[in-house]
Amino acid sequence: MIAVIQRVSESSVKIEGEIKGAIGLGLLVLLGIEDADNQEDIEWLSKKIINLRIFPDDLGVMNRSILDAQGDILLISQFTLHASIKKGNRPSYIKAAKPDYAIPMYEQFIKRLEAELGKKIQTGEFGADMKVLLVNDGPVTIIIDSKNRQ
Repeated sequence: MIAVIQRVSESSVKIEGEIKGAIGLGLLVLLGIEDADNQEDIEWLSKKIINLRIFPDDLGVMNRSILDAQGDILLISQFTLHASIKKGNRPSYIKAAKPDYAIPMYEQFIKRLEAELGKKIQTGEFGADMKVLLVNDGPVTIIIDSKNRQ
């Protein structure tokens, strides 16, 4: 799994002009799933996201997690995170999991994040044409790959 995590002051996702999910202070998480991903990846990545200390403390130092900041999460599936541009200029998405595998993994990831966060998270819709809006706070953007554990 690859996750692009952005600390936001606000973020939302629209599908066909309608807001599907929206948050204030929190994390926008773009998630790419591949066939090699499993339950261990879900558990490791969700724990890493929840405990990532990228919110400022009283001294302005990034020392607080999403739990400490009492923020929210907006999770968006994004298969293009697994794009390969090794050959030519048109990306190949062969590494990205097909919907029959990716959708159940995405749903498990949602449940795990909600359990770790202790509240419901906001989401987009798997496979939909989405318009994601955000105000990146900082800006702070972190990329995590569960296979490399970094």
